[in-house]
Amino acid sequence: MAKLMFIHMLGYPTHFGQMECLKLIAASGFPEKRIGYLGLTLLLDERQEVLMLVTNSLKQDLNHSNQFIVGLALCALGNICSAEMARDLAPEVERLLQTRDANTKKKAALCSIRIVRKVPDLAENFMGSAASLLKEKHHGVLISVVQLCTELCKASREALEYLRKHSVEGLVRILRDVSNSSYAPEYDIAGITDPFLHIRVLRLMRTLGQGDADCSEHVNDILAQVATKTESNKNAGNAILYECVETIMGIEATSGLRVLAINILGRFLSNRDNNIRYVALNMLMKAMAVDTLAVQRHRVTILECVKDADVSIRKRALELVYLLVNDTNVKPLTKELVDYLQVSDDDFKEDLTAKICSIVEKFSQDKLWYLDQMFKVLTLTGNFVKDDVWHSLIVLISNASELQGYSVRSLYKALQACGTQESLVRVAVWCIGEYGEMLVNNISMLDVEEPITVTESDAVDALELALKRYSVDVTTRAMCLVALLKLSSRFPPTSKRIQVIVAQNKGNTVLELQQRSIEFNSIIQRHQSIKSSLLERMPVLDEANYLLKRAASSQATVSLTKSAPSAASGGSLKVPNGAVKPPPAPLADLLDLSSDDAPVTTSAPSTAPNDFLQDLLGIGLIDTSTAGGAPSASTDILMDLLSIGSYPVQNGPPATSNITSPDQDVNAAYPSITAFQSATLKITFNFKKQPGKPQETTVHASFTNLTSATLTNFMFQAAVPKFIQLRLDPASSSTLPASGNGSVTQSLSVTNNQHGQKPLAMRIRISYKVNGEDRLEQGQISNFPAGL
Repeated sequence: MAKLMFIHMLGYPTHFGQMECLKLIAASGFPEKRIGYLGLTLLLDERQEVLMLVTNSLKQDLNHSNQFIVGLALCALGNICSAEMARDLAPEVERLLQTRDANTKKKAALCSIRIVRKVPDLAENFMGSAASLLKEKHHGVLISVVQLCTELCKASREALEYLRKHSVEGLVRILRDVSNSSYAPEYDIAGITDPFLHIRVLRLMRTLGQGDADCSEHVNDILAQVATKTESNKNAGNAILYECVETIMGIEATSGLRVLAINILGRFLSNRDNNIRYVALNMLMKAMAVDTLAVQRHRVTILECVKDADVSIRKRALELVYLLVNDTNVKPLTKELVDYLQVSDDDFKEDLTAKICSIVEKFSQDKLWYLDQMFKVLTLTGNFVKDDVWHSLIVLISNASELQGYSVRSLYKALQACGTQESLVRVAVWCIGEYGEMLVNNISMLDVEEPITVTESDAVDALELALKRYSVDVTTRAMCLVALLKLSSRFPPTSKRIQVIVAQNKGNTVLELQQRSIEFNSIIQRHQSIKSSLLERMPVLDEANYLLKRAASSQATVSLTKSAPSAASGGSLKVPNGAVKPPPAPLADLLDLSSDDAPVTTSAPSTAPNDFLQDLLGIGLIDTSTAGGAPSASTDILMDLLSIGSYPVQNGPPATSNITSPDQDVNAAYPSITAFQSATLKITFNFKKQPGKPQETTVHASFTNLTSATLTNFMFQAAVPKFIQLRLDPASSSTLPASGNGSVTQSLSVTNNQHGQKPLAMRIRISYKVNGEDRLEQGQISNFPAGL
């Protein structure tokens, strides 16, 4: 059998000899039983049916007069006991808990743990015996019984309540005796008497005291004694102290005792052993939920751990610092972290940057401080800043009109000092394009600023350098081209030079850059009449809507400090960084159609983060084409620039198949409506449907000029919610005759993907010229007939 077990340990099959184990167990001698039980433990497990054959032998051996044979049976049962064997042999094991021999009681307690785990219903059979054995003096029995009591508490609520009443005093006595005992060589480890028993008793105390004030009160004094008397210069002592701290934090301890426990963890942070520091940081994170103020006292030590050489300690300390931040300490803590950002390892900068950005966004109530910290982060680790962070920064700058000059000057200086950080370049390029005149003319200077001398040529130089340096990054180069185009309007003397820079990308292999280069070059060269209006500053980006969308998409990484009141209440929305957004403006924006819901009459512009940053001039919601005949060049370039050419909004089929001719059958007749009427224009819609396609509608629009002057360069644009597909066919003419003497017609193909659930909704914009003067009208259509 010994050879068979050796073969088994080598990995070979041994099923052919397993029955020999049962024969040896049935033998009368101790040597045979010892090998038999050893083979039984190694070769078989509780899932094998052959194990049921040994139950009777185990029962006989548990009642044997020889304590060593009893010990063999208990060891085997503790290792391979199944639920059926547990039910059959539990009375014998329970009886052995009361025997006189200490070794037998110890083994019986360990075997009882296995039985309780297999059959929790048997826990009540062992409650009384376990509580009475806590009076034993033998440490082996005590540690086994304490473990049995812990298992009983997990298995049965009744056992937990019983042990709370009958075992707390015994546990306090055990812990006091062990703590105060003199030197005992058989239990001594590094000058500490039986640290294993210490730890087992402390764990059981935590289980009993959790959620029970009376039990916790009984153990408070002994916990304070252990916490103060245990030496911390040995590893065994530190193990006891750590377990004592966990017990204090886990029970209903007094505030003074909790402060004592947290102070112990503070001492651990100064230990040279990395493992001790790491477990202390873990425990302090748990303690934050119990006593934040006590943990705050060790803030300086925790900050030092952020700079530790061990990466695990650095990351855990950074998470703890993040939890420590509040409104009162956010500025000093952020300064410490930003200072460390300059010297931290590259592999740690990503985590550190993310935490700093999150802290600044979450707790800042001062816009200027927020901007300063974000500019520092962009300068130091802009390559590690995530897109949504610099998107938020641009949104904030757009809303902070009083700080736009300061922002563009600060970013320009940062760009000159460190132009290798990608996110810094993107934000700086965007700001220079939008607020270039503030940079050159030192507009909106703050008291903390000193004037800087930047010429128009210097601003163009900065953008040209960024365009060439980031030759691989399409997004950054696209943003540079847009910024250069805007500067051509703001700085007319540089227009020729900008045209040359932009034209260099006409042959670019990236279609996006090639298209921008060709269109922008055309604007600069041939369309001076529309350039100034086209290249005005972007409207203020809706910070509240952006933050709400970002929170929804990223599981609330940026949270609002207060819930937004409803639009109907007229209240203002409080958002981070000290910004207070007014109620939405009454003028509806044609492009605010990002919601699936039907548009309301009054709505604030809603801009998705990627839309306005990836293509600052892209609309992406409108689909139209140029008017028939000979449209003007200015109309063509404007439509191309705004991405409203002949491409459909969604990847639907070509809409020509949706157009019905007048002689086709229709499912039903729909009344004509006056879609829009002003002092200048009247728009009438007629509707037709194809049989079997209720979601598709062809709208024939008729435009009538109500004034005595001819309207030229006429262009009609429309936008719909994203559950609707829209295609506009060319208009019949780009000129509207005066006084209703003729009209312009245009067909719209509309597909309502939620037909029957949501009605059609549309926003329109009409541009034209009257006596050489540009005019723009817009409105909303919500009176579509039912069934469309």
